[in-house]
Amino acid sequence: MKWQDKRRSSNVDDRRASTGRGGMSAGTILFLFRLLGPLLRTKFGWAIIALGVVAYLSGFNPLSLLGVGETASRPVDQKKDDENAAFISTVLASTEDVWKRQLRGYREPTVVLYRGATQSGCGFASAQVGPFYCPADQKVYLDLGFFEELANTHNAPGDFAQAYVLAHEVGHHIQNLQGILAKVQKAKQQWGGESREANALQVKVELQADCYAGVWAYHAHKDFGMIEEGDVEEALNAASAIGDDTLQKKAGRTVRPDAFTHGSSAQRVEWFRRGFHTGDINACDTFR
Repeated sequence: MKWQDKRRSSNVDDRRASTGRGGMSAGTILFLFRLLGPLLRTKFGWAIIALGVVAYLSGFNPLSLLGVGETASRPVDQKKDDENAAFISTVLASTEDVWKRQLRGYREPTVVLYRGATQSGCGFASAQVGPFYCPADQKVYLDLGFFEELANTHNAPGDFAQAYVLAHEVGHHIQNLQGILAKVQKAKQQWGGESREANALQVKVELQADCYAGVWAYHAHKDFGMIEEGDVEEALNAASAIGDDTLQKKAGRTVRPDAFTHGSSAQRVEWFRRGFHTGDINACDTFR
């Protein structure tokens, strides 16, 4: 992907220094306060705290049992990490340029880069959650360690695979601006919890975001010449690798379409392709 000489976005909140380089994030500290409060009120809670302190002094991080602090403790190649941050800033800038041309009154989201854990407008965010968009503060939260997982665990390497992930989350921002996320959330509440109907609505949301990512890729190539040979295949491979059916199979579970929340591998590939081939956001109506 051709990105090194392109504009970088200023809409990046880089929290890596406070979440992944030897310190404890503000989100983690807040989490600890919320956790310790109830424990301090009982003798049993004090016993748990004592065990946690002993475990910590013995070299084990008890917070890892809760999915907190694991990524931050891993060694980070700082040069590579900074390069990835620059790449994300450049891709974000290209989404800004594309969507300002395609959508009147487009408002840019902010991307929060972190390592391990941080606080979001939608609550506590950890690396285990993966990249996500928070409608409450209109920010995309991205732990750069996810790209390592995408390449190593899901066998979906490549810079354009990473660009696809960011473009997908920006797609959710567009849905938020369009009022789609609010309508879907209201409908899901009527269906109740994680019902089959609520899951089906969420799949439509995710597939539309895939299609929007495809529309961005079309214009990134047509207008800015960013795409090189093999890039689209990287995005399609990533879309396929994180399809619900593929993830269920990898986890050793039976494929259950009624439990899908993001769509099958074939569906995700299909909708990204539709956006990329048409370059038209109107071709991305998954709710018909």
